[in-house]
Amino acid sequence: MSDKLSLNNELRKLDTKARGFYDELDEQEVKKFSPYVMMRYAASVEGPPELQEWYLRATNERVNINFFDVSTTKHKKLQWLLCTTVSPGMGVQRHYWINPKKKESANSKVEKLLKQLYPLAKDDEIALLAEINDPKEIQQLARQHGMEDKDIKVK
Repeated sequence: MSDKLSLNNELRKLDTKARGFYDELDEQEVKKFSPYVMMRYAASVEGPPELQEWYLRATNERVNINFFDVSTTKHKKLQWLLCTTVSPGMGVQRHYWINPKKKESANSKVEKLLKQLYPLAKDDEIALLAEINDPKEIQQLARQHGMEDKDIKVK
C-alpha cells in the first residue's frame, strides 16, 4: 500500500482540510480508498469534550446523513470533500475507531417476546432469559401468560 493511503496520512489530510488529496490518488489508490473508514474515524478524537463533541456532531450532520444514498463507487471524491469539512482547523488530532452498531442477536424475537411478558425487566436480564431458555419453553411461558399461539413468535 502506498504511503498516501496509510491511515495516519489520510487522517492528517482530513484534519488539515487537504481537499486536493483525492485528486492526487492514482487509479489503484482510488479503488482502495474508503470514505466509510474516513467517516468512522473522523467522528472521534481524543481531547477536550468540546472538541470531541464538535467532531461527532460535524461528522453526523455533514457526512453521515444520507452517506449510503450517495454511491460509494461513483462519488468517493464528494464523500472525501464532505469528510474534510468536519475538522475545525485546529491542527492534526488523534482519531480512533467507533464500532458500528451491533446487529440484533439471534434471540431478538425471543427477547422481544420476553420484553412483552416482563416489561419491567432490564435488557441484560431479558438477554439472559433468552439465552438460558429453549424457545419451546418460552412459548409455553407465553401460553401460561395468556397469549395465543398466533401471537407467539420466537423463530
